[in-house]
Amino acid sequence: MIQFEKFTLSNGLRVIVHEDHSTPMAVLNVMYDVGAKDEDPNKTGFAHLFEHLMFGGSRNIEDFETPLQMAGGENNAYTSNDVTNYYISLPAENLETAFWLESDRMLSLAFSEKSLEVQRKVVIEEFKEHYINKPYGDVWFKLREMAYKQHPYRWMTIGKELSHIENASLQDVKNFFAKHYRPMNAILVVGGKVKTEQVRQLAEKWFGDIPAGAKYERQIPDEPAQAEAREMEVKANVPLDAIYKVWHMDNRLDHGYYVADLITEVLGGGGSSRLYQKLVKEKKLFSQIECYHFGTVEKGLLAVEGKLVKGVKMEDAEKAINEEIEKLKQDGISEKELTKIKNKTEATLAFEDMSVLTRANNLAFYELLGDAALFNADRDKYFSVTGDDILRYSQKIFNPNNCSTLRYYSEN
Repeated sequence: MIQFEKFTLSNGLRVIVHEDHSTPMAVLNVMYDVGAKDEDPNKTGFAHLFEHLMFGGSRNIEDFETPLQMAGGENNAYTSNDVTNYYISLPAENLETAFWLESDRMLSLAFSEKSLEVQRKVVIEEFKEHYINKPYGDVWFKLREMAYKQHPYRWMTIGKELSHIENASLQDVKNFFAKHYRPMNAILVVGGKVKTEQVRQLAEKWFGDIPAGAKYERQIPDEPAQAEAREMEVKANVPLDAIYKVWHMDNRLDHGYYVADLITEVLGGGGSSRLYQKLVKEKKLFSQIECYHFGTVEKGLLAVEGKLVKGVKMEDAEKAINEEIEKLKQDGISEKELTKIKNKTEATLAFEDMSVLTRANNLAFYELLGDAALFNADRDKYFSVTGDDILRYSQKIFNPNNCSTLRYYSEN
């Protein structure tokens, strides 16, 4: 059980405190309830662009890094389709420095044509390096658009296309900030060698006067159930043929999410998993194969992807994947195998909990889902999954009409 206390400032900022006096460090984590799914379909990539802009200085603090380094701290951020998260880790006695820095950029991020141009160039280079020039770099652009027809998960965090970032205006950026980066839309978690009362005072001092902003109300279209198999073939200058298959699954709070998570362990959780043992080691059809899901808040995707051994035919490789999935749909799993994957999942959760930074991040995420206390219920939710659940859920999601397949051929 992770212990924490919770309070809300008058401007709507939710604050969570997790005391851990076994460490000399403190963590300040700010999670904004905004991700790529909140973007205009014609102006995508903004949440990710903001991750970069937030390090470009605020009105009172031109240089974010120097004061933080002087305080012995480090910081980073990430953006997903669902959230944008910023975190600072530093010696606990310098905690106020983190409050000062983080509150100033929430209150008054410095926007200028110059800072936008600098960060725009960084993001454009990232787009080109990872998604245009990299082998298989366009896979998820294609697969997301194949799997999603209505929901904004159909574009990636980096953006749907390069032109959206190239054409982003300063006013576009200011509007996006004003709409989303406000106390009403944020969760502040402080963890480590801290006291709740101390955090309360610092939160009031540094964040209490920031205007609340309007509560952002999402109106995201539901994705209609997929009713037909979708397929695409691509030829490109890549080293090996590859196959990618995705199926729609339940959202983060549904029981089906936990069942799907365990199914990914059965099929693709490392060297002892079914796909690896059968298709890599035994049949030698794939050089590597994985099964995973995206962990999204709303209805996400479960994926199988594999690189074929040179000379193996695509139809043989795909048939072998389908056979393993059919076995799961027909026979389910034994109690022994179920216990093994539950124990492995529990060990993973316990390992993640060792870091104060991860605990702070998780508390913020569960609060965003509805209540930080959900964090402590997760283990029980995994352990409540039965073999019968896995059998039934496999039959439900691994329906051919719920599947999108991308076959990626090497031109070589």
